[in-house]
Amino acid sequence: MAAKKNNNKKCRIFGETTAENFRKTTLHHIMSFQGRDPQRAGDRDVYKAMGYALRDILVEKWIETQKSFYTKKQKRVYYLSLEFLVGRSLGNALINLGLFDEAAEALKQMGYKMEDIREAEEDAALGNGGLGRLAACFMDSIATLKIPAYGYGIRYEYGLFYQKLIDGYQVETPDNWLRYGTPWEYERTRSVFPVHFYGRVNSYIDENGSYRSEWVDTEDVMAMACDMLVPGYKNDHVINMRLWTAKASRELDLSYFNVGDYIGAVQSKVQSETISKVLYPADVVVKGKELRLKQQYFFVAATFQDIFRRFKKKNDSFDNFSDEVAVQLNDTHPAIAIPELMRLLLDQEGLSWEKAWHICVNTFAYTNHTLMPEALETWPVDLLGRVLPRHLQIIYEINQRFLDQISSAYPGDQNRLRYMSIIGEGERKTVRMAHLAIVGSHSVNGVAELHTHLLKTRIFKDFHEFYPGKFNSKTNGITQRRWLLKANPALAELISKTIGEEWIVDLDQLRKLEGKANDQKFQRQWQQAKRVNKVELARIIENTCRTSVDPDSMFDVQVKRIHEYKRQLLNALHAIALYQHIISSPEGNITPRTIIFAGKAAPSYWKAKLIIKLITSIGDVVNNDPRVGNRLKVVFLPNYNVSLAESIMPAADLSEQISTAGTEASGTGNMKFSLNGALTIGTLDGANIEIMEEVGEENIFIFGMTAEQAEYEKMHCSRLPHDVYEGNSVVRQVIDGIRAGAFSKGDTELFKPIVDGLLDQYDPYLLMLDFEDYLRCQDEVGRAYQDQQTWTRKSILNTARMGKFSSDRTIKEYAGEIWGIEVD
Repeated sequence: MAAKKNNNKKCRIFGETTAENFRKTTLHHIMSFQGRDPQRAGDRDVYKAMGYALRDILVEKWIETQKSFYTKKQKRVYYLSLEFLVGRSLGNALINLGLFDEAAEALKQMGYKMEDIREAEEDAALGNGGLGRLAACFMDSIATLKIPAYGYGIRYEYGLFYQKLIDGYQVETPDNWLRYGTPWEYERTRSVFPVHFYGRVNSYIDENGSYRSEWVDTEDVMAMACDMLVPGYKNDHVINMRLWTAKASRELDLSYFNVGDYIGAVQSKVQSETISKVLYPADVVVKGKELRLKQQYFFVAATFQDIFRRFKKKNDSFDNFSDEVAVQLNDTHPAIAIPELMRLLLDQEGLSWEKAWHICVNTFAYTNHTLMPEALETWPVDLLGRVLPRHLQIIYEINQRFLDQISSAYPGDQNRLRYMSIIGEGERKTVRMAHLAIVGSHSVNGVAELHTHLLKTRIFKDFHEFYPGKFNSKTNGITQRRWLLKANPALAELISKTIGEEWIVDLDQLRKLEGKANDQKFQRQWQQAKRVNKVELARIIENTCRTSVDPDSMFDVQVKRIHEYKRQLLNALHAIALYQHIISSPEGNITPRTIIFAGKAAPSYWKAKLIIKLITSIGDVVNNDPRVGNRLKVVFLPNYNVSLAESIMPAADLSEQISTAGTEASGTGNMKFSLNGALTIGTLDGANIEIMEEVGEENIFIFGMTAEQAEYEKMHCSRLPHDVYEGNSVVRQVIDGIRAGAFSKGDTELFKPIVDGLLDQYDPYLLMLDFEDYLRCQDEVGRAYQDQQTWTRKSILNTARMGKFSSDRTIKEYAGEIWGIEVD
């Protein structure tokens, strides 16, 4: 593995003979922490022991890091996110601490293989998709850049779900990632805070004649901190994610127990601790929606008690609060923090509204992650008022003062007032959390240049006009330390041997590879590294899907959350077109291709789940048709997570980034694939545009409508899906095949909703209107792949030009332009 042999600074706990002492420390932890006989220990026992050994090192460095924050009197950043999709921690910790080779040698002495021990670790199910993975990348960059910061979220006992495929259908089972425990966390039993719900509000005039409120008769839950430590890359800097777990305020109600009602005696405990039980409880029912609201407030309320505790150590007043505290809201999930901070400053600290609001706005910054209007979070007023009555009062006051400003700036413009109001006045009144986040923050950022442009000109146009300068762009990034150094050791080693190791902390250094793009020897080495990864992924596919795939075929990959706007269906239609072409033209010059899908559909999203069934059904037909052979395979890998992504992305030849233009905020999977040398086929959406600008139009495959053209078609329907169907025989054959039951064993009803949706003139995702150009572009891809020398050159240049997309760059921009922190 590259870039791990030059760390001369050994950790004190292991002394100079690190491998030997690592072995001894691991054996000690097998006995002392787990009570196991080392001679009978299994892979999981060894993994946990090694995790505890590394945690010993991490906590020592973390203590020194925390002391340095106080010594330097640095401003602190608090990154609030409902998700942190960290994946596995063992390999990442070893790499960032510079101990990978020593640990591997210690395991070898003990008779174990590093890859087996790493496989024993469960993925930490603390997130779902791009939002949580971005937060995890940011934590790595924050630690590496030595920024004084903390991540705050929830320690979910169960993840979203474990995805199984049964008869081609997605089946959800519990993702109990903590069933064997985890060595990576510290439970902080002294950091326990009460969190209040329900109750009522008393208002009164205090002794100074000021209007005051108090929130009383509440139901309380205790929030206990669990810290997961995050090391920077070889810099002795370790930060923590503080994740809250819910505890009952009372373990047992003896009044119930003593009369024999044993279930009633523990009912309160069970209900209280449900808050941190599951990531994203289903919100299609009232109880699920209420639990999600309680989750959001639970972690926000605990976080601000922790922030206040830390701030009050050195401060007697709140005059300098926003100079010492920066809070970044990762989407609207933590936006309830705005009225919570106001409540604390008004009701507990006795500040005036004006001073409290000034502190609030200068403390918060908000990152928006969506362009889908239906995805902008809202809460019913009656629900929020029942669960958080004081917060609803504060929101109404914020809104009234805000609308007064709007009325003054735009007299008589009632439509503008209705649109910009924090309270939505529909059939059921709602609180618009994005509006609250915009009004209550000094910065609002999009996550790609196109995304930010559309926020300013389409989604929040009136807010941008009213708050000139508040909106800004911070294009997302990924950490190269996980997504290249850790995930792709074969390529990372080749790069380091060629240009040195500086790219690990300065991704712009990859530009030095451009000079090697035409070097045939280097191209062969590049291809060899790719093939190593493809052989490994082929093994995983064989073991998981029971399908044999050819590593020499093009690996055409689309892995992400299953959603109509991400258009996995478009990819599936192309797979059918390829299959039908092979059958009709068996002697044709077809580029062998393995089409790989992975991703989860939300449990209640029936259309997305039906798309999964269609994909698996296409695979059943294609993969078992002897006329096709190795020219085409279609596979769906179940239970997509970070660890699986680390195996897929280094092996990909083609990256499918084909969302409807104007719907994807940024995407980060596109960056991970390109960093690992995959070429992109994509629309001009999200960060695809910036990737194209960096890698060059000749090194990417672009098709389809622009965001402006897509918006025009949605409004005017100048060309209808049925016109495409009637006018293109290939398209017609694909649709007719699905309709006739060719991929459903003759069942013409199973996929009828998909066919009907494709031919609906009001299809918001414009699949048929982009399908013809997608087919054209895929033909171009197939021809290009046959020229391996040119393809490899393009692959090298994709990797070489990905410097902009490091999360290190993104975090430097946040620090300097939003948080007011200088980075060395």
